[in-house]
Amino acid sequence: MADKDYYNILGVDKTASESEIKKAYRKLAMKYHPDHAQGDKGSEEKFKQISEAYAVLSDPEKRKEYDQFGSSGFRQRYSQEDIFRGFDFSDILREFGIGGGMFGGRRGGTRFSFGGSPFGGGQQAPSKGSDLVYEMPLTIREVALGAEKAVNFQHQGRTESLTVKIPKGMTEGKKLRLAGKGEPSPYGGAPGDLYIQAKVVDDPVYGIDGNDLLVSREIKLTEAVLGTTISIPMFDGKSLNMKIPPGTRHQTKMRVPGRGIPRMKGSGRGDLFVRVLVNIPKKLTERQRELFAQLAETGL
Repeated sequence: MADKDYYNILGVDKTASESEIKKAYRKLAMKYHPDHAQGDKGSEEKFKQISEAYAVLSDPEKRKEYDQFGSSGFRQRYSQEDIFRGFDFSDILREFGIGGGMFGGRRGGTRFSFGGSPFGGGQQAPSKGSDLVYEMPLTIREVALGAEKAVNFQHQGRTESLTVKIPKGMTEGKKLRLAGKGEPSPYGGAPGDLYIQAKVVDDPVYGIDGNDLLVSREIKLTEAVLGTTISIPMFDGKSLNMKIPPGTRHQTKMRVPGRGIPRMKGSGRGDLFVRVLVNIPKKLTERQRELFAQLAETGL
């Protein structure tokens, strides 16, 4: 599959704001919309391309992953259906003052679909029901190792219970889709979908930033000066031994590559960052004071 430069397709810079992206799409949609292109097949194909680019770049999460993984990496994570899920281009085009009937409707015998189905003719399918979003609280341990969680939700007027397998790396805001578990369609179409969205709860030991783990460890003043080894408990029950070099300063941040949270889509893991806190004693024994005085005499 050829790479697609969505920024180039819309004619905007990679630093373009949301309003600049919307403005660029509006201008191109006015030019290439089939109602204006008079059946020009090249214009119709161009319209599909700019609409796909807009669907990705106008969504903060999709744009972030596109910027991070590039075109080919992004398409490994998002199908054509994923790209257009949740977008109602009819409403968007009506906002721009362009007819939106081409989306799912018929125009000169042609129907356009931006989901996983081919572009082609046919009768308009009944509108599906509304999607539901269930916010799932997850501990950092569950994010790191995966888990099975019970979900109770209202579906078609009754309470349903499901056991959902949470994959490793389902960090804050990530979603799982349960097809057909959303609201019923009022028009006889398929029911909507249920999305399980991760909400990571606070942990007394670890912090989390994307797929990176954050932890603080306190050491003694002598350990900071002479060096030491600290032990960091990991979620798999093992411990990570980490060497602290002599002369380590307070608030030093040390990185351990590949010991963070697994990535939900794709290979590899984030990193572990350890913040070293040097404990400066507020009170000294008489003997300790004498020793520090002797050290002071040596120039320390």
